[in-house]
Amino acid sequence: MAGISVWQLLIVLAIVLLLFGSKKLKNIGSDLGFAIKGFNKSLKDEESTAEEEKTNISVNKLSQTEDSKRKV
Repeated sequence: MAGISVWQLLIVLAIVLLLFGSKKLKNIGSDLGFAIKGFNKSLKDEESTAEEEKTNISVNKLSQTEDSKRKV
Protein backbone atom coordinates (compact mmCIF):
# COMPACT_ATOMS: atom_id res chain seq x y z
CA MET A 1 0.00 0.00 0.00
CA ALA A 2 2.13 2.82 -1.32
CA GLY A 3 -0.73 5.31 -1.52
CA ILE A 4 -3.00 6.45 -4.31
CA SER A 5 -1.59 6.67 -7.83
CA VAL A 6 -2.54 9.21 -10.47
CA TRP A 7 -4.57 6.62 -12.39
CA GLN A 8 -6.62 5.78 -9.30
CA LEU A 9 -7.35 9.47 -8.75
CA LEU A 10 -8.43 9.88 -12.37
CA ILE A 11 -10.78 6.90 -12.12
CA VAL A 12 -12.33 8.26 -8.92
CA LEU A 13 -12.69 11.69 -10.53
CA ALA A 14 -14.39 10.16 -13.58
CA ILE A 15 -16.83 8.23 -11.39
CA VAL A 16 -17.67 11.34 -9.34
CA LEU A 17 -18.15 13.32 -12.54
CA LEU A 18 -20.52 10.68 -13.91
CA LEU A 19 -22.51 10.50 -10.66
CA PHE A 20 -22.95 14.22 -10.03
CA GLY A 21 -22.42 15.88 -13.39
CA SER A 22 -20.21 18.84 -14.18
CA LYS A 23 -22.83 21.50 -13.36
CA LYS A 24 -23.46 20.10 -9.89
CA LEU A 25 -19.72 19.85 -9.19
CA LYS A 26 -19.25 23.45 -10.34
CA ASN A 27 -21.98 24.61 -7.94
CA ILE A 28 -20.46 22.61 -5.09
CA GLY A 29 -17.03 24.11 -5.84
CA SER A 30 -18.32 27.68 -5.90
CA ASP A 31 -20.29 27.13 -2.68
CA LEU A 32 -17.21 25.70 -1.01
CA GLY A 33 -15.09 28.63 -2.19
CA PHE A 34 -17.68 31.12 -0.88
CA ALA A 35 -17.73 29.35 2.49
CA ILE A 36 -13.94 29.40 2.77
CA LYS A 37 -13.84 33.08 1.82
CA GLY A 38 -16.44 33.89 4.49
CA PHE A 39 -14.52 31.88 7.08
CA ASN A 40 -11.27 33.70 6.30
CA LYS A 41 -13.06 37.07 6.47
CA SER A 42 -14.50 36.27 9.88
CA LEU A 43 -11.03 35.24 11.12
CA LYS A 44 -9.57 38.55 9.96
CA ASP A 45 -12.45 40.46 11.58
CA GLU A 46 -11.89 38.59 14.83
CA GLU A 47 -8.16 39.33 14.74
CA SER A 48 -8.75 43.03 14.11
CA THR A 49 -11.33 43.17 16.91
CA ALA A 50 -8.90 41.51 19.30
CA GLU A 51 -6.16 43.95 18.27
CA GLU A 52 -8.49 46.92 18.82
CA GLU A 53 -9.43 45.63 22.26
CA LYS A 54 -5.77 45.15 23.11
CA THR A 55 -5.01 48.73 22.01
CA ASN A 56 -7.97 50.10 24.00
CA ILE A 57 -6.80 48.29 27.13
CA SER A 58 -3.29 49.73 26.71
CA VAL A 59 -4.68 53.25 26.21
CA ASN A 60 -6.93 52.90 29.26
CA LYS A 61 -4.04 51.74 31.44
CA LEU A 62 -1.88 54.60 30.18
CA SER A 63 -4.58 57.17 30.89
CA GLN A 64 -5.14 55.71 34.37
CA THR A 65 -1.44 56.01 35.22
CA GLU A 66 -1.39 59.61 33.93
CA ASP A 67 -4.47 60.42 36.03
CA SER A 68 -2.87 58.94 39.14
CA LYS A 69 0.30 60.99 38.53
CA ARG A 70 -1.75 64.19 38.23
CA LYS A 71 -3.51 63.51 41.53
CA VAL A 72 -0.21 63.24 43.38
